[in-house]
Amino acid sequence: MRGAARILAFGAAIIALGLPAFSGSSLIRLTDREDLFGWEAVGRLDLEGKGYCSGALIAPDLVLTAAHCVYDDAGAPLAPESITYRAGLRDGVFIAESGVERIAAHEGYVPAQRLTGEMIRHDAALLQLAAPIPAAVASPFALAGIRAEAGQTVSVVSYGQGRDAALSWQRECAVTAAGQGVMAFDCDVTFGSSGAPVFARGRGQRARIVSVISAGSSDTAYGMELPRLVEELKRDLRAAGSMPKRIGDGFGGTALGGTASGAKFAKP
Repeated sequence: MRGAARILAFGAAIIALGLPAFSGSSLIRLTDREDLFGWEAVGRLDLEGKGYCSGALIAPDLVLTAAHCVYDDAGAPLAPESITYRAGLRDGVFIAESGVERIAAHEGYVPAQRLTGEMIRHDAALLQLAAPIPAAVASPFALAGIRAEAGQTVSVVSYGQGRDAALSWQRECAVTAAGQGVMAFDCDVTFGSSGAPVFARGRGQRARIVSVISAGSSDTAYGMELPRLVEELKRDLRAAGSMPKRIGDGFGGTALGGTASGAKFAKP
């Protein structure tokens, strides 16, 4: 349990993606179309020109990201129509784009509260796209389905401050600790990397998503275990689909509404 204790001992040292983490390998800019091959389903979530996060398709109409990306700085939910997903965005060109129809953020994540292990454990959201993106254009990623272990090699594909015009791929970084639904990584993340997929690659297999970037300190990034969270979020979206869409609805099985005043990327 030493690894779990290390993860949960955040205290005042944690900031939500405030500083880049030190890493085991350099970032590779995915500039050309051929560079993006296989990574097309990672995209940028633009929040009405006021900020952005990273996110990845896990189905033609579902984008997985961090829950804190879908709230403003005051903790109010963003309106779905204020968010645009652009798959494989690079230097103003994208593979595909779509607006957002509905959002489900996990009910265990409470916005505008101090960041803790409990918040990181539940910092996941699913966005249902208004127009599904065909798999032939951007093939969705599968979840790894297994818990990452300390010492495991992973990779991260994300946007970030100073590198928001194109995806950056860190080919190798590592899980430094894992336990109680939270993981720590030595991956290079910064503002805008929130919601970025963390990949594990099996031998001879396409990369699978093992976590989502939630937060970071000066030398460590943090994410959560996913399979159970994602199933709960899918359930909430299905429940929302059977209800009328109302402005002002909250989370936990209802559609998001209200107004957006910006993105929440860095909060002590």
